Amino acid sequence: QVQLVESGGGLVQAGGSLRLSCAASGRTFNTYAVGWFRQAPGKEREFVASINWSGSSTYYVDSVRGRFTTSRENAKNMVYLQMNSLNPEDTAVYYCAARRSWATASALSIVSTFDSWGQGTQVTVSS
Repeated sequence: QVQLVESGGGLVQAGGSLRLSCAASGRTFNTYAVGWFRQAPGKEREFVASINWSGSSTYYVDSVRGRFTTSRENAKNMVYLQMNSLNPEDTAVYYCAARRSWATASALSIVSTFDSWGQGTQVTVSS
């Protein structure tokens, strides 16, 4: 397993942008796929985006496609989630998660299949 630490959350007005970062430990991070998930109060944790081990494949939930972009820098053990055109419905705690996998990103959207999780970072979008 890898250790993950998210950062970059905060308070932003509707229409604004934030970039979340996910820092990973370990020398084999380039063998891990990463998913981004979020959980709003009173709701289940939901999939947001995923990126495969190399960064060549990404996948998004329909509600964020075209607004969010995930990328990674394996040399730095970093994964990012750029969030643009934020709206109040995006308010949640955002988590990055990792699992060792060679799969394409579209096969990496199930919460229970990820075994390493960060502590989460709060994103609040005001109207």
